[in-house]
Amino acid sequence: MIRAGNISDILSILEITKSCALHMIENGIYQWNEHYPDKSTFINDAKNNELYVYVENEEVIACISLCNKIDEVYIPVTWKTKNQNNLYIHRLAVHPDFQKKGVGRNLMDFAENYAREKLCKSIRLDTFSKNKRNLKFYESRGYHQLEGIYFPKQSEFPFYCYELIL
Repeated sequence: MIRAGNISDILSILEITKSCALHMIENGIYQWNEHYPDKSTFINDAKNNELYVYVENEEVIACISLCNKIDEVYIPVTWKTKNQNNLYIHRLAVHPDFQKKGVGRNLMDFAENYAREKLCKSIRLDTFSKNKRNLKFYESRGYHQLEGIYFPKQSEFPFYCYELIL
């Protein structure tokens, strides 16, 4: 079940993202670290009604943030659609114990349906250029890879922007 996330979910979410970061590091993917994602970011997501969680057997096992506002880092990107009525996906995380079971796919289905209901022109996101599994995942869903952006506190390597026109 997917539901709106709230402040009481934050500790569970931080455990998920910490587990994901360790899992990625074990696989040579240095995407998340002690700087990101952090507690204050998820608190802001919850307060802005942008946080959603995937619950199984009353346990939060995954999260996603769905935002309508463009982040500053995205402004210079040459998107395929105008910067108007777009949905931005951030912080998709599935606890490693539940990966490869369709949870991420279900969260993306939810996000895409949400965007269509809100009459968004497109869905935008970024993912780490060294995370080949994520690149393949988004491309298989019809997302178009655009240019790279950089988050120096996270990695020297780029994060590729992706967009799905609805």
